[in-house]
Amino acid sequence: MNEQILSIIEKNSRIDLRELSILLGMEEIDVANEIKKMEEEGIIAGYHTLVNWEKTSIEKVNALLEVRVTPQRGRGFDCVAERIYKYPEVTAVYLISGGFDLLVSLEGKTLKEVSTFVSEKLSTLEDILSISTHFVLKKYKEHGSILEKKYEDEREQFTP
Repeated sequence: MNEQILSIIEKNSRIDLRELSILLGMEEIDVANEIKKMEEEGIIAGYHTLVNWEKTSIEKVNALLEVRVTPQRGRGFDCVAERIYKYPEVTAVYLISGGFDLLVSLEGKTLKEVSTFVSEKLSTLEDILSISTHFVLKKYKEHGSILEKKYEDEREQFTP
């Protein structure tokens, strides 16, 4: 049952508890208790709103950083990742395979602010070997949601 709840609220975290209980064929109190239990266990780690900042007057700059690090003895990459994700500019950190070790997503108000963060804060950490910075020019899809649908299929449907 938890998987069904998670699948639904991952797509729409604002779904009404009553509507969710109807979809699942459960009592509201049981659904509420299951959600509370998953929150306490850290299965549900948070609720977020996806904003298309391009449709607002607020300027934001996003960057993806590929980072090579020296893993620490007995702790691997976790300690370095923790030091990085504690910065408020950092929105996500992933351990990845390939030529780099970590993928870091960060956000700033300007290109200069992001560049300064990378050069003055991140690159000065002792376990960082190298950083490759990629600025996000446009987002098309994020967290499973299409941010701006441009193309509509205008072909007529054919039914035999």
